[in-house]
Amino acid sequence: MENKRRRVFLVGLANQKDNIEYELEELANLAEANHLEPVESFTQMLERPNPATYFGKGKVAELADHAKTYDVDMIIANDELTPSQIRNLEQETGTTVVDRTGLILDIFAQRAQTKNAKLQVQLARLQYQLPRLRTSMSITLDQQTGAGGGGFTSRGAGETKLEQSRRRITKQMVHIRQELADIEKSEGTRSAQRQHNQLPNVALVGYTNAGKSTIMNQLLHRFGVGATSGTTKQVFEKDMLFATLNTTVRQLTLPDKHQFLLSDTVGFVSKLPHNLIEAFKSTLSEAANADLLLNIVDISDENYQDMIHTTQETLAQIGVSGRPMITVFNKADKAGLPFPEITGDNTITISALDTTSQDVLIDLIKKHIFKNDVVVKLHIPFTQGNIQAKLAANHTFISENFDESGTIIEVTLSPDEAHLYAPFII
Repeated sequence: MENKRRRVFLVGLANQKDNIEYELEELANLAEANHLEPVESFTQMLERPNPATYFGKGKVAELADHAKTYDVDMIIANDELTPSQIRNLEQETGTTVVDRTGLILDIFAQRAQTKNAKLQVQLARLQYQLPRLRTSMSITLDQQTGAGGGGFTSRGAGETKLEQSRRRITKQMVHIRQELADIEKSEGTRSAQRQHNQLPNVALVGYTNAGKSTIMNQLLHRFGVGATSGTTKQVFEKDMLFATLNTTVRQLTLPDKHQFLLSDTVGFVSKLPHNLIEAFKSTLSEAANADLLLNIVDISDENYQDMIHTTQETLAQIGVSGRPMITVFNKADKAGLPFPEITGDNTITISALDTTSQDVLIDLIKKHIFKNDVVVKLHIPFTQGNIQAKLAANHTFISENFDESGTIIEVTLSPDEAHLYAPFII
């Protein structure tokens, strides 16, 4: 039998610079993604949080009264709270208090699938938990064992001895860092091998739930390994925040035999916890090393400009800058906008499920990642038919003729390939 969803209040501070309505809407989506039921939102205009209780004294009293009236036993704050703010709010309101960081960490813990992702999330949670050992948040985190755990939806009490917990957490963090270092070394080897294969890498980045995985699956279905036989391995997609935390890399082969790697990365969200940004730097290394970034934006969301800002801010935080980027406005069908439509060299409006949109997007990608390709004429002697066979396997010839000693081929090559086949260029 499915557990009844836990009812929660959402609280946040506003000032003249904030878009508090958007942030609380996003916080509500995060809560629902964690199987919680937002009942009401409370805001207060303050230039800075009250250092003791986040909200002012009057608003805290109002929260406590409403929590009793609405039978709510959890409050979720839109910002990261200090340990003392959490403790004081819990005492004043008689509820469990969770901040935005704790909520996102809990979601990540339940969604992580690979060993790498689980370790990264566990490390981030332990770093977050260490200074909060005297709060109920620590008990909640302490009871959870990873993906598939109950999270904030599970009620329960627990006790922890402070010094023992500190020693245990510190020891765990040292062990996890060592495991992550070993995995990162292995991942670095695989990434270096992909780069050695000289295939361009295109990385999908952007706000969570913008349609990155949908776009990747549509392109894999048509151009991925096994596409002709219908056995393409798809990536997980679902209409919810943080449906997947894993970076997936797949090879695409286009009808003209052009090939490139496509990477689907973890989605971003505003105020992404610093510990998670640090933890997922290795996961996002595919974006950092990409030849081209596709920033996928849900154009049907009225807050899409804020989402673009969030993506740009997060990319800067993880050290991804200066990479060529195409902004892909997705879900144009839901927004009632014409599609596909290209604006300049770096912006396209599409619907991910529309085949024509996919074709136009592919053409725009090719324009960027193969822009340095050159058309050459090669003379391949009949005695070196293996060279011609290798070229034919990876390229579509523009023309093919023969003379008395060999085959004359006109073909488009990358600069590296042109250098490799330089002895045959005529």
